[in-house]
Parts: sequence; structure tokens; C-alpha cells
Amino acid sequence: MCAWRTVKTVAVSSLLLSGLANAGSKTHQDADLSEFLNNFHQNPAEVMEQLPVKDIPAQVNMPFQNANSAVQAKDETRQQMIQLAGRAGIRSSDLTENLVDAGVKHIKTLATMDKKGLQSAKLSVSPWSDDYWAIAKGVLGARYEDPNNKKSFDWSANQDYVLENPVTTYLAEGLQDFLSPSEKYDLLVGDKDFSLTKAMWAEGKPYYDQYGKVETWMGICHGWAPAAYMLDRPEKAIKVKAADGETELTFFPSDIKALGSLLWAKASTPSKFVGGRCNDKDPERDQESGRIISEKCFDTNPGTWHKSVVNQIGVSDRSFVMDATFDYEVWNQPVYEYSYKYFNVESFDTSESYEEAQIKIEDYKKDKFKKYRSEKAKFIVGVEMTVGYIAETQPNHRTFDNADYDYVSRVTYRYDLELDEKGSIIGGEWYSNKHPDFLWTPPKGTRAESWVETQYPQYITDYDANGVVSEQLKYVAPYASKSGQPLAEVLEGLIEKTKE
Repeated sequence: MCAWRTVKTVAVSSLLLSGLANAGSKTHQDADLSEFLNNFHQNPAEVMEQLPVKDIPAQVNMPFQNANSAVQAKDETRQQMIQLAGRAGIRSSDLTENLVDAGVKHIKTLATMDKKGLQSAKLSVSPWSDDYWAIAKGVLGARYEDPNNKKSFDWSANQDYVLENPVTTYLAEGLQDFLSPSEKYDLLVGDKDFSLTKAMWAEGKPYYDQYGKVETWMGICHGWAPAAYMLDRPEKAIKVKAADGETELTFFPSDIKALGSLLWAKASTPSKFVGGRCNDKDPERDQESGRIISEKCFDTNPGTWHKSVVNQIGVSDRSFVMDATFDYEVWNQPVYEYSYKYFNVESFDTSESYEEAQIKIEDYKKDKFKKYRSEKAKFIVGVEMTVGYIAETQPNHRTFDNADYDYVSRVTYRYDLELDEKGSIIGGEWYSNKHPDFLWTPPKGTRAESWVETQYPQYITDYDANGVVSEQLKYVAPYASKSGQPLAEVLEGLIEKTKE
């Protein structure tokens, strides 16, 4: 879990930490579908509160010492994140059309999905993994590969190290490779005040001053998640000239990814949403089924979820960001792949065909959600979907990057879909209360820009990374940097050079 800003720090516990990678424990639903369904119908209220089955690669960055940093803080932070990024507030609308890019190709029936072979799909281009750039480490001010840096989560100690070891020392000794991404950027644009670096360290100061620490989970994953598929992957390390025309700087793929994640975290960009937002700390549940009663706390409807995943990944071949509260690693993660199979909700038999798995709604005798069904629902079909999403990694000085270095985590959701008499998906019910809150994505073709580039485009000139930045860019870059924003023009120039 990570966030850019939050109002308050809350008490934390390690309640979920031991269960994250253990699908067979009582904290998680049974990995075997048949066993899960048996358990569900015997004690639905208990099973509805268990975490979904997860598969986390051993190499995935799991830096969160306090795994359960509370949904309350997450919810507050998420709302501020949306305001900071210039995104519209979360609406109650749950229409798939509000999210996906499919347009006239938007598929609404399982029959068409089956016919087009969309029971599984993977993006043709993987979103790239990146660090969440912890505020406790200085965000982009972190000298992540400096061998003398202890790399702790003590914000004060980390800042002291930077203050005690100034940039000039690294330059004098030819060790500028070990500088932080923001320090390299400040040198690149000729910012003698190191405005971007100062802005990075300023992010942690109010938390440290008030609480004596900065929570380890706070970072910029809400910027990384969209940047990972809205920006091209930096393919290799590049050498560029600083603004002085003499100092040679090496930008590793991790440095460039960091700048991209920061820009998308801080820039004002539009986003498309589906799903809901619940402010209730303990929303009322149906005593028999364990289902959350409040519609405002039901989050994304299973029908919306299913159509969104299939249409966005399978049809449009473009990612979206999944926001979930079922644990604290998954919060803002770009979705990469999915696969699903059907099951008969009454007999538990699985099938590759929805027609073989669906039953008439009146034949579903075990239905725990009967009183919540749509009056238009004529058929019910069960779905078990496994979703693969890109997970965070730690930054490094590897000189090249490709999809082989992206880490994919997977989670399995069980739910049923309600179909009308024409076979269209009109709703459904989750078999777990731990499911995605809402889904979002910037519209296709959106460009994240600093506020300076948006308001004063006349000062922006092209940046060819084979040369030095122009005098105009030198002049305006510090203004954007003071707001924690790198120039999109400079970032894109760096990315283009990695393709040469």
C-alpha cells in the first residue's frame, strides 16, 4: 500500500502479514474451488470475510513492515490523491462504458465473449514494474544505489545522510551515478537550488515533525500505476550532458521510471472511474449471508468488474488500475492479464462454456443472495477469475529493462453473474467481501504535464537528449520542480533516447 499524502497516522498491526502468501490458512479462502463452494454454503458469513487466494512471487518487493495500516487511512488518502491529481470524485455510477476503451466493440454478453475466445487474455505490452518511492526514504531524493547509504525507513537519518554528503562531493569524485533521480534531474536542467530534490525531502518533514516518523507504506504508487502503461518503457541506461555542457550523467531505467511515476503522481490529469466508495468503518452485513447490505459499500458490481476486465484487457488491449482493500500490497496496481472459468452455482461443476454452467434463477436453490437479485435476472452463472497485476520492484542500476523483469502477482475472485433473458450481464454477487473497490484509468492518449507546461506552453521547447536543455527549459524547470513536478518534455526526451 502506498499514498502521496494523508491527514493522520493510525495504529497498525501485523494481523494480515502472516496470511499474505498462505492461501490455505483461515485468513484466506480455499484454493480449491469445490472446497471453497462447500465452505461458502456451509458458513457464508465466515467465508465472505476471508481474503481471496493470492499468488505473490518470492521476488516481489514487500517493504511494508506494518501490513495492516488501516482502510480508514487508505480511504482518506485516496480521496486526497484524487484531488491532488485533478481527478473527478468517485461517482456512484457503475457503468462499464465509463471505464473501458472498447466503444462500439463493447461486449455485454458471455455468449460473445466465449465466441471470441476471451476467457483469457494478456496485454501485448506489459506495464512496467517500478518502486513505490517511499516518502520515508526521500521519494526521488533517495540515493538508492549508494553503497554507503543504509537505506533505512528513518526519514530523518536519510535526510541527514544527504545533507552530510553534498552533491558536489560526488561530482568531484566522479561518483554522480550514485546520486538520486531528483538530483540527476536538477543537474540536467541546471537547477542550482536543487528544487526538485528539496521538494522530495519536504514531503516527509510534516509527518516526521508531528509523529516522529514517516509511515513506511507512504509513496507514489498512485503515480506509478498509470505511468507504467501510459509511458513507454525506458529500455536502457543512457548518458546525457548536464546543463553545464560538461558533466556526464547516467540515467538508469530506474531513474527514468521514477521521474515518470512522480510526474503522473503530481500532474493534473483526467481519469475514468467505475465502482463505489464506502465511508462506513463497519458497514452492516446480512446476518445469514455475510453480504454487505449498504449499496454504497458494495463497491464494484461483479457484472461491471467482469465486463470491464474482458473489454479493457481482452478487447482494447489496454491496462487499467485496480484499487482493492483486501490487503495492503494491492492498492493501485496496473492489471496485466486474466483468465476465468465457469461453474454451476448449484452443482459446483466447472465448465469452459457458460451455457453448460448457467442455470435458471428459480433452479438456484442454494442461493444465499436470493433477496438481492435483480427482477430482470433470468439466469445465474458462477465465475472464478484469476487476475494478474504488475507488482512493485526495488530500483537498481541495471543498464537495460524489459518485460522479463516485471513482477506479476495474481489474485483469484469468485462471484456469480446475473443474465437477463437476452443473455446480457446485468449484475451479480461477490462470494467475498474482499474485492476491488473501484477501477480507474486515464483516457487513452492522455499526456501528463507539469503545471508550467500546461499554463505557459510558449516557454517550452523540444528537448533532444543528445544535447543539453535549452535556456527556456532551464528557466521554467525550477518552477515546476518546486511543485514536485519534472517537465514532461525532459522526461519524454530521456525515454526516446533509451530507444536509440
